[in-house]
Amino acid sequence: MEIRQTFARNLRIARQAKGLSQEEVAHRAGIDRTYISSLEREVYSPTIDVVERLAQAMEMDPLDLLRTTPAPT
Repeated sequence: MEIRQTFARNLRIARQAKGLSQEEVAHRAGIDRTYISSLEREVYSPTIDVVERLAQAMEMDPLDLLRTTPAPT
């Protein structure tokens, strides 16, 4: 899995797990809602600063947005 796919998946899962809309996360992070949508659809790759802002907005460690989950054995 590419890093862009991993980030998009982790962003969507974390946002939904916290019960947040794209609009709420965008507001908290100070970025546009359509950009959140584009990140989740793998249209754009975020800068490291955006990764940090999104993680802060969702009260999580930025590494969790980039971490790949090991395949089940």
